[in-house]
Amino acid sequence: MGLYLGLMSGTSMDAIDASLVDFDVKPLRVVASSATRFDPQLKTRIAALLESPDRVALDELGQVDVALAQAFAGAANRLLETAGISPSAVTGIGSHGQTLRHRPDLPLPFTWQIGDPNTLVEMTGITVVGDFRRRDVAAGGQGAPLLPVFHDHVFRSDEEDRVIVNVGGIANVTILSRDTTVTGFDTGPGNRLLDAWISQHQGLEYDEDGRWASTGSCDATLLQQLLDEPYLGLRPPKSTGRELFNLPWLRTKLGLFARRPEDVQATLLELTAVTIAAAVRQYAPGAALYVCGGGARNQRLLNAIGARVAPSPVASTAVLGLDPDYVEAVAFAWFAERTLAGLTSSAGSVTGAHGARILGGVYRYA
Repeated sequence: MGLYLGLMSGTSMDAIDASLVDFDVKPLRVVASSATRFDPQLKTRIAALLESPDRVALDELGQVDVALAQAFAGAANRLLETAGISPSAVTGIGSHGQTLRHRPDLPLPFTWQIGDPNTLVEMTGITVVGDFRRRDVAAGGQGAPLLPVFHDHVFRSDEEDRVIVNVGGIANVTILSRDTTVTGFDTGPGNRLLDAWISQHQGLEYDEDGRWASTGSCDATLLQQLLDEPYLGLRPPKSTGRELFNLPWLRTKLGLFARRPEDVQATLLELTAVTIAAAVRQYAPGAALYVCGGGARNQRLLNAIGARVAPSPVASTAVLGLDPDYVEAVAFAWFAERTLAGLTSSAGSVTGAHGARILGGVYRYA
């Protein structure tokens, strides 16, 4: 037990989120959190690996793996220094890493995250737990989403049915119905397409509060073409990533028809809202929604979701006691605590694995 530090870098690569968490108190206490922007050159190198997987140089892959771990270590060390906490007071770090590929759909399924744990151990002086997803895949699961088990631990209520909506690059839902075991799945694109489209046309990293989308109009024909994606019709367990939902996919859907860029942005926002709302209506009608991740800051998106799940309330996880920006980082601190205690932190009811597993490899500092 004691202090654990969680590190998270998601599909959007907007920042390295870090949270220092005290598990000796109930409920858990977040001691400190921070968001460290990616070095632009490192972000560009990672993006090159993601966007050109057929032309990856092994030397570049190996170096980015180490460079990313150095960035993680820098974020962790700065957080501890700011909080006035010695590394010796931290029992472990849970590091998600950066997903390079997520392919549970292949005949030999796999998922792959980089950010060398060995480098992270050496640079922080703290035991690290990493590589959380591959054990679930080896057990027959999707390897994602992982957060529903954590959501079940901290957000389940005896008073109401809840859905925790995590809107990162990919959106996923956790179904916390009072009379059933936890379930959850990736609903489809979250911020990823919105961020990529505004970056291409406005040179911005994200559409703050959906302002650019608000200058456009949803194109009903394009929206239907986007919704015709077969993944969206699959039943859970299911997971996806930027391997599917990316700019080439969007360009294929756009075809040769000219559309105003702001209309496309408005349509992409509706795509995220419609797919999330459809999941809620099908699997948890009437449940209260609590949103976390970067999408929780996009009020236009929250309004669009709310309009489709009314009269169910929509709020941020902040009202439940956790900052929506750091739910994932806190979760990976919790995963590290569970792993080092020899406890499981996955659920077959979510990923489709053969059963609950102890996730992650342990890299001890000595």
